[in-house]
Amino acid sequence: MKEAEEGVSKLNRIAKKTNLTFNIIFILLSLICILPVVFVFMISITSENSLTRYGYQFIPREFSADSYLFLWGEIETIIKALGVSVFVTLAGTVIGVLLTTTMGYVLSRRSYKLNGFLTYMVFIPMIFNGGMISSYVINTNLLGLRDSVWALILPLLVSSFNVIICKTFFRTTIPDSIIESAKIDGASQLNIFARIVVPISKPVFATIGLFLCFGYWNDWFQSSLYINNTNLFSLQALLNSIQRNIQYLANNPTAGLSLQQYKNLMPQEGARMAIAIVIILPIACAYPFFQKYFISGLTIGAVKG
Repeated sequence: MKEAEEGVSKLNRIAKKTNLTFNIIFILLSLICILPVVFVFMISITSENSLTRYGYQFIPREFSADSYLFLWGEIETIIKALGVSVFVTLAGTVIGVLLTTTMGYVLSRRSYKLNGFLTYMVFIPMIFNGGMISSYVINTNLLGLRDSVWALILPLLVSSFNVIICKTFFRTTIPDSIIESAKIDGASQLNIFARIVVPISKPVFATIGLFLCFGYWNDWFQSSLYINNTNLFSLQALLNSIQRNIQYLANNPTAGLSLQQYKNLMPQEGARMAIAIVIILPIACAYPFFQKYFISGLTIGAVKG
């Protein structure tokens, strides 16, 4: 018995060289992800004169906080855009998680009569959809979402990919016997979902929540399609406007300066990078809190699905 266990243990061992190779690969991959963010931050604290003379450098020759001081001068615009981003992200994530998980749970029940039909209805949009023009016409002409905060929320609420993840998770994790026992005790489907399914499904809720949170926080495309009112610009839409045309802030000065004075004072390149850092930090700080459940949810769906 001991010999058999030792044999299995040997088979499961990773050679030191292989382990070292994997560690080096993962360190390199981590650096590939982290270094661009560090590089953007270093550019944001580089003086505009240094950027003009020497270009982008990982270690600035002249440090300057002008970009962040400039953003502080535009705090009203930044806070307004940040408020829109936070509201859209929170509302979209909460509503999206609720709709996606309930839909996935319904499709995971084999006894549901419309299971096959609705599964096809969910699966087909993963392959192709009606296109941008049809979506635009429906959202603007039919639903009247132009210049509405709901135009930033509703189009991204439910994804077929997320629904399939939920369906796989619920089908492989929630035993039918538990559901049947609850039905015998007289529990409704809503009670079963709220009191039995939700408490043991934290990984999939965190996974879908993180997908939606990232999607809403990083989205700027919906704003470019449906939003003309600058008061409804999200932080990402504001960054996109600045990236396309740095004159956006120059044309909306809040410091009481003339347009030409304002343009002369703007640290153009540094301002772009500083706003990118402002956008990255909140979502980067939120990720570690979801990581445990996020990995668990993806693993269960991938291995058993």
